[in-house]
Amino acid sequence: MVTVVFWVLVALATVTALFTAWALGANSNSPPFAPAIGANAISTMRAAFLIGILAALGALAQGGSISETVGAGLINGVAITSLAAISGLLTATVFMGVGVYTGYPVPAAFATTGAMVGVGLSLGGAPAFDTYRRIATFWLLVPPVSGGLAYLTATLLRRDDVPETVGVPVLAAVVGGIVANVELSVVPTPPGTEQTSIAAFLARTAGAPAVAGVESGVVVVTALFAAAGFAFIRRRTQESVDRGIRTFLVALGSVVAFSSGGSQVGLATGPLENLYRVELGLPGLVLLAVGATGILGGAWMGAPRLLQATSREYAQLGVRRSIAALVPGFIIAQAAIALGIPISFNNIIISGVIGGGLAGGSAGVSRRKIGVTLAFWVITLVTSIVVGFGLYRLLSTVLGIR
Repeated sequence: MVTVVFWVLVALATVTALFTAWALGANSNSPPFAPAIGANAISTMRAAFLIGILAALGALAQGGSISETVGAGLINGVAITSLAAISGLLTATVFMGVGVYTGYPVPAAFATTGAMVGVGLSLGGAPAFDTYRRIATFWLLVPPVSGGLAYLTATLLRRDDVPETVGVPVLAAVVGGIVANVELSVVPTPPGTEQTSIAAFLARTAGAPAVAGVESGVVVVTALFAAAGFAFIRRRTQESVDRGIRTFLVALGSVVAFSSGGSQVGLATGPLENLYRVELGLPGLVLLAVGATGILGGAWMGAPRLLQATSREYAQLGVRRSIAALVPGFIIAQAAIALGIPISFNNIIISGVIGGGLAGGSAGVSRRKIGVTLAFWVITLVTSIVVGFGLYRLLSTVLGIR
């Protein structure tokens, strides 16, 4: 009987994680392409298709660190059970579903983090205050950093004394250099290492020596990637400034969508970490594949509504300010993945959209929309803790299991 109950709970937890990942694909993975759509660089349906593919690939290649934090780092002293995972995921999914329905993007990281803290406390666990401080600090820094960088970048791109055939390629070089150093699970790694970057792999393969404590091979590969990005976009902008800028905007949306999959999938798979990796003994890639499948379906079926809401209603951005919104988004997302911090892409991209919009004057930014969104974020975090705590307590009492 116990075995039957166990496998029923495993199945229910897996299905719930799929639905949560679906909501993530429709909700939090949508913003990366919103500026590109707002700038008419790509259609809504084509963007939704690309988001699904890229976010799913990012989930498989970069999703492990966030998944571990959500699954084991938010509560001390207890392991998340199947029923607790179901309760937390249901809570988070309902909040995100409300966001999709109303058109106000609900931050998935807030909803999931709050829900898992709630069910963990209901299990009898102790708050992980060190983790909370680290996460809260990062979250609080996101709006000013993302918005500030977007504002400065947009202002720079609008300057008459900075040719667009130089300014935009320089940004492409920055992105190319970062891409070279993004750690991926699909890149061959040395023994005892789970992930490594393309730059580190190529440097290790070539046997490049370290100079003054700096890996010379990594520096060279980074420079080559940056040069390639600069040359490609410069050639495009020299042929046609508008075409080159739009090309870079779509490329930015692509790398940010990939990053969003890497950071967001852990919000769906994290609650199942103990179940899959400890109780079932399965490799982490299996769990990430479950999340990637859900994200793919959600992006294809549910993303268009949020794409329209985010791209049209927050600010009337041109292509230059849209680029300014995405560059800090990519940088912040990769920093969060490296640190294992769950983040809200709505928070990152919307802050960037607002910052880029303010560079051209505040008339294009809806203050009411911003205010309502901020209220949604605060309400989401607080109430998801309460709902997660209560839902697990209710289910465990009714079903007589933990």
